[in-house]
Amino acid sequence: MKPRTLYEKHIASHSVQTLDDKGHVLLYIDRQVINEYTSPQAFSGLRDAGRRVWRPETALAVVDHVNPTAPLRTRQMPDAGGARQVSYLTENCEEFGIELFDILDKRQGIEHVVAPEQGFILPGMVIAAGDSHTTTYGALGAFGFGIGTSEIEHLLATQTLIYKKLKTLRVTVNGRLANGITAKDVVMALVAKIGAAGATGYAIEFCGEGIDMLSVEGRMTVCNMAVEAGARGAFMAPDDKVFEYLQDKPRAPQGQQWLDAVAVWRELRSDQDAVFDREVELSAQEIAPMVSWGTSPDQALAINGQVPDPAAEPDASRRKDLQRALNYMGLHAGQRLNSINISHAFIGSCTNARIEDLRAAAEVVRGKRVASHVRAMIVPGSSQVRAQAEEEGLAAIFMQAGFEWRQSGCSMCLAMNDDVLSPGDRCASSTNRNFEGRQGAGARTHLMSPAMVAAAAIHGHLTDVREM
Repeated sequence: MKPRTLYEKHIASHSVQTLDDKGHVLLYIDRQVINEYTSPQAFSGLRDAGRRVWRPETALAVVDHVNPTAPLRTRQMPDAGGARQVSYLTENCEEFGIELFDILDKRQGIEHVVAPEQGFILPGMVIAAGDSHTTTYGALGAFGFGIGTSEIEHLLATQTLIYKKLKTLRVTVNGRLANGITAKDVVMALVAKIGAAGATGYAIEFCGEGIDMLSVEGRMTVCNMAVEAGARGAFMAPDDKVFEYLQDKPRAPQGQQWLDAVAVWRELRSDQDAVFDREVELSAQEIAPMVSWGTSPDQALAINGQVPDPAAEPDASRRKDLQRALNYMGLHAGQRLNSINISHAFIGSCTNARIEDLRAAAEVVRGKRVASHVRAMIVPGSSQVRAQAEEEGLAAIFMQAGFEWRQSGCSMCLAMNDDVLSPGDRCASSTNRNFEGRQGAGARTHLMSPAMVAAAAIHGHLTDVREM
């Protein structure tokens, strides 16, 4: 048999039928995660067609996008549209027999944080959900990808999707990461190197010593943001770190089933001689703390860099894009990144709001105070992360430093409810996207790691956390 990549093994093991000679297959999906924001039309379509959900036990629903994150959690939704989305999800889950973590459930949180922490995602699975950052699950050796509303309906009704195979891209991070360099820096460096469309049409497999040394939570950050380079899938081969992470999770196999599962999972890796369609390499020692300066995740540089000069760009179209980004961000060519003042600091999102992220940020702010002109917010990725952070004393550290300690949800990542910036506000953010208006109309977003956000909050401007 021809040597195969891990991606090819995932697709082969889940292909029900080959549909044509152009790479289309009918793909079986093991599990799906549903939220209130992208599912309403899918359920309406099922109801209008008189169809049932084929395997409701394979679905998990969460409320995460439209809920407010005020410190005191209630069932009340200040936005009427959001309230209806939440109530409609409840109605749909009750009618179609799908488990729901609603707003007051102690397991509630952002879907891509909740599903792994519950053990709902396991190595070898294929997962689909109505959110582009479903790629997060690749950190567990699963293959996850985002789908549209019509595909959600098809998946719920049939447990399958019509799927076109991707090309394969291997990203190797050579060497060990230096102290102070995080998973967020790794993936931002990759996106900056290959561009926002550099992985379009590909599934990425990450490997190398720089990846192996990351925690499972760090690997989730890498897989989560791979989509910002255009990838429709991203994963690593599962290892002992993954097995240790999963072993005590509520939904993980137990006893002999666990032992049998791990034996199978250890075989989930690319064959030694497998050929990838493309190869990209990064040197771990060359990766520095990264910050974005523009309006696309690939417009990012090391913190010790300078805002680029559009005049130096020979391509006219790209030169125009760079100038537009500078105009929107209110920056000028040659400006040092570490001189840029901020008005807000936000730690949250499915990219960087797990307990490891909060621990790293707390170490930076311990015994310090947020700059007087900065509004700083912590929005944990799940209610369980929030509870654990309170038990560990992290919440107290943040509040003593002047951070707002809020409830879990997507929040300011996409400007929900009152978690929104005003025109001209400038935010150091641990999120995944810095598009125009992403955190509020006219607002300016600088992406970076949670530790870097914490450092910026303390100093009031973008700062190299290694100098704290």
